[in-house]
Amino acid sequence: MAKTTNEFLGTGRRKTAIARVRLAPGSGKITVNRRPFESYFPLDTQRATVSQPLTVTGTADKLDVRVNVTGGGPNGQAGATRHGISRALLKFDANLRPALKAEGFLTRDPRARERKKYGQPGARKRFQFSKR
Repeated sequence: MAKTTNEFLGTGRRKTAIARVRLAPGSGKITVNRRPFESYFPLDTQRATVSQPLTVTGTADKLDVRVNVTGGGPNGQAGATRHGISRALLKFDANLRPALKAEGFLTRDPRARERKKYGQPGARKRFQFSKR
């Protein structure tokens, strides 16, 4: 498969979600897993999260975005998509870095679910203790 020169790739991660993003010059259409962006992310907050890097840099109507996202839940996928779009925008134009960095879109969010420990019902919660 030949790589076209006018396509910019970026990978984003959040919790257990991984998003592979392709940016290409176009009219501003966003497609997620071959579905329209509006139907894949039904909540306004998720849609706002995904489109933030494009609105901050002013490239929302200049680039078409194709996203392949797997794993995690809807909010984690939205965060991973935002991270991937931000990284792909850097490859598109390195001058966008200060704006993206100021908003914190280039930093991978390290927060994830803490594992359950043995001998207790959850990560931190303990079973009820009875002294007598």
